[in-house]
Amino acid sequence: MGYLDTTHGFYKEASLTPQVGLCCVTSQARFLPGFTIPVAMQEMNYGCGTTVHFGELSPEETILYVGVGGGLEALQFAYFTRRPQSVIAVDKVPEMLDKARENFILAAKNNDWFRPDFVQLMQGDALSLPVEDESVNVAAQNCLFNIFEQDDLTKALAEMHRVLKPGGRLYISDPITTKPIPEHLRKDERLRAMCLSGALTYQEYLNKIIDAGFGTIEIRMRRPFRVLDKQRYSLEENILLESLDLVAYNKPVAEGGARIFAGETIIYFGKERLMDEDGRIIPRDIPHPVYQKTADYFRELNRCDVVVTDPTYHYNGSGGGCC
Repeated sequence: MGYLDTTHGFYKEASLTPQVGLCCVTSQARFLPGFTIPVAMQEMNYGCGTTVHFGELSPEETILYVGVGGGLEALQFAYFTRRPQSVIAVDKVPEMLDKARENFILAAKNNDWFRPDFVQLMQGDALSLPVEDESVNVAAQNCLFNIFEQDDLTKALAEMHRVLKPGGRLYISDPITTKPIPEHLRKDERLRAMCLSGALTYQEYLNKIIDAGFGTIEIRMRRPFRVLDKQRYSLEENILLESLDLVAYNKPVAEGGARIFAGETIIYFGKERLMDEDGRIIPRDIPHPVYQKTADYFRELNRCDVVVTDPTYHYNGSGGGCC
């Protein structure tokens, strides 16, 4: 039985009996006015972070969510769209779709703003999405793509790129690893299904997204997730897994490479006008967010009137501040 069959069986079990401790099932969803989460849906919060970035969603958008789980993030997306079939939720596991359908009925009883037809549930595969080309504004997946082996991950990212409109956004939350995971763990199909052994390193994951055609990437959060410890997993040293939340834009990759924003800023305090390598003016005395290439450019210049900050791995699109 291949790893995808193991994953299918594992999440069939998780749909029938909530798996406490699977990913971040104990985490609480952020507060939204008038938003009540059914207990059964909260118990199936099988994700390692979030793909719902509240300040960026608008009612006219169509949103694709792959790997519906108990339906929590699809429900959160529907909170902002509030129109029939504005959220498309795809899952390969029929039992998971059935459970999400039950949870949406419960959600409608507790939320006056919600109707189950706001979410269109579809059985389908992330490797061959049942969605037309360039038909959605937003695509999202939480703690799913790390399960795939590398060739399948390439296919899944290509599918997300295919269905997104030009300029559309791909929201991802996935585990990454700080050290290469040994082959004996990568081959363990159940550990892979549990989001514990399929993770790539930070740069490997970004390279996969860039290779799929996404030209701009914003790192929203990078934080500790799990430890693969020496005793339980037969390792020479512990391996820290992290949770990575990011937004990738369906924009062409620039000639000089993709633009990756990871919280780096430039603070310029000189006298004359300063420009970056592409001729853009750098403001004076204000922390100015820059992407990786520009930060490296100024580090190499080593100017005495420029401070380049290290990556924080948290970027929300806003600049610095001056009170």
